[in-house]
Amino acid sequence: MKDLIQAFTMLGTTYVIPAAMAGLIWGIIGGALPGISASVTMALILPFTFTMDPVSAIVLLAATYIGAEYGGSIPAILIRTPGTNSAAATVIDGYEMKRQGRAGEALGISLWSGILGSLFGLAMLVLLTEPLARIALAFTPMSYFALGILGLSIIASLSGGSLLKGMIAATIGVMVATVGTDPISGVSRFTFGLPELLGGIKPILIMVGLFAVSELLRQSGSKGLEAAGEIVRIKLPNFLTMRKIGKAQAIGCIVGLFEGLMPGGGGSIAAFLSYNEAKRWSRYKEEFGRGSVEGIAAPEAANNTVASASLIPLLSFGIPGSNSAAVLLGGLLIHGLLPGPRLFEKNADVVLGLYTGSFVATVSQLVVGILILPLCIWLVNRPRPYLAAIIFALVLSGIFTINSSVIDLGIVLFTGLIGYIMLLTKFPFLPAILGVVMGPIVESNYRRSLLLSGGDHGIFLEDGIAIGLLVASIVFVVISVVREVREARAVRRAAPAA
Repeated sequence: MKDLIQAFTMLGTTYVIPAAMAGLIWGIIGGALPGISASVTMALILPFTFTMDPVSAIVLLAATYIGAEYGGSIPAILIRTPGTNSAAATVIDGYEMKRQGRAGEALGISLWSGILGSLFGLAMLVLLTEPLARIALAFTPMSYFALGILGLSIIASLSGGSLLKGMIAATIGVMVATVGTDPISGVSRFTFGLPELLGGIKPILIMVGLFAVSELLRQSGSKGLEAAGEIVRIKLPNFLTMRKIGKAQAIGCIVGLFEGLMPGGGGSIAAFLSYNEAKRWSRYKEEFGRGSVEGIAAPEAANNTVASASLIPLLSFGIPGSNSAAVLLGGLLIHGLLPGPRLFEKNADVVLGLYTGSFVATVSQLVVGILILPLCIWLVNRPRPYLAAIIFALVLSGIFTINSSVIDLGIVLFTGLIGYIMLLTKFPFLPAILGVVMGPIVESNYRRSLLLSGGDHGIFLEDGIAIGLLVASIVFVVISVVREVREARAVRRAAPAA
């Protein structure tokens, strides 16, 4: 009851509502632009949160995440091009409904299902995060080191489909994290005589470069998009349609919760899994692929559930469950906030603001989603070079406002080039981002552990939690290796048959 009263007080005394509305609107617009994923949309606004108070900054980023998940379905339905990766499954039946003249109905189902998914995910976020975070109170330096290794192992083994590429990306991220001043001895490392690097390379620069600049480089060589055409108005589902899609929405919420809790899962995996399960349990299987309302409801409920559920491992243990959660982690670090039990004890206002702002953004989505649709359709039909130029200017101006540093701009542009090469070679971003963020934590706790033991590595085998986490890391790596070996054998067996 005390928290509820504080939440209502926060609505009237802070900038939670303006931040939630601004993030929601920006998220929907960014999600509606094809190729500009939720993580890119968040990365673009991240530099501007540097001067904001912590509560407003985190609310702005979380609301952007929520809005982008819905916004991605708009071009998926109208022009058969998903605005975000997680909206790819919506294309299957969404565009088919548009061809049948039912685009407004498809957008309405997407909006309604997204709101339900967001509310369910937010409820799970509120109920599960703090109890899980309390587990971390028993963590020692050895445990935190093992937790960092587990996080890197999970993300590397589940991202991109290649364990080797995931490990290489994570290693590169950890290497970047070593730039700056040694956390134990205070010696400068890999600064090349530049005083700007003494404080290390900020994760925000890596995130913006990898997510935003690399995407702009990728899109610069792509062709134009199909026009959305006629004017469309959202038509919310009636009672009969709600009954029909209820089971599909429930499936999407459950799948989205489990995928959000699993680091590396992400909205796209949850969307396709929920689509398949909805088809499996549907009474109208023959409609899937031909304009099924359930085929839209399930993936949209799933990817919107993931938007909140992926914050559970982030806030509890500091392990982001998706690229977008990694950007939100960057927002926390910018304001000196560390995920875990201390966040709930020392910065309870930030957590409560996150919950309250997410609720405001989710509920407001019903009205804002309808009002902003014409603008989104207009933007989708703009020439891509103009949009790319505006976004590029937004990136550079946002980064320059942080420290007024040309070095920061150079790091972002160079990172964007590396990110573009990673895209071409299909290296995953998330392990690299997590390496940058978790690198200092892994290194400092590793060296603290050795200081406690006088250099004896056996100390890691004296901590029960550390042993369990390290064993889990090995298990994830082994499972990934076995999976890749089986897939390679299956490909070789299928080759002669082809």
